[in-house]
Amino acid sequence: MNKKFGIREVVAIGIGTALFVVLTTVQIPIGIPNTYLQPRMAILAFLSAAFGPIVGAVIGLLGHALGDAIFYGSVWWSWVFPEAVVGIGIGVFASRFAVKEGGFVSAGKIVLFNIVQIIANAIAWILVAPVLDIVVYAEPSNKVFAQGLFAFLGNIIIIGILGTICMAAYSKVAGSSQGLEKED
Repeated sequence: MNKKFGIREVVAIGIGTALFVVLTTVQIPIGIPNTYLQPRMAILAFLSAAFGPIVGAVIGLLGHALGDAIFYGSVWWSWVFPEAVVGIGIGVFASRFAVKEGGFVSAGKIVLFNIVQIIANAIAWILVAPVLDIVVYAEPSNKVFAQGLFAFLGNIIIIGILGTICMAAYSKVAGSSQGLEKED
């Protein structure tokens, strides 16, 4: 886990939150009401894996809440908190992915990342979101568990493809720049 928190993490939160909000409107319908494939989840996963759980949690919370407020006029809190769960779940393993160090190029790291993101998404969307929908908004359980299942499936696909590509590309560039030295 990334134990340092400094200016890079603050910048990652700012950029990640802004990207997350902007990508709120990029939604691919999957046939379930209010449930879409959303590329913004790849940004959340990438920045969580690179900068840790605090960055992931804040981007998930702020990005989703601001996106809802700006584009829809209200915030659906039972779906905001699961975004933070995904960010935390992936971010806890940031040091094992070694994205910033250039180590996210081996098949083992990619498999580990995808196992972690599947588990984090399962907890967030199959458990947390539906339970909060029922408790906070008194939504019917059959509806919210169906939405949660499809959100889970959509997110693992988006993160598995786009998130993995972003992380591998960034890690390759980060790894090749590790040997660079500052000139006088």
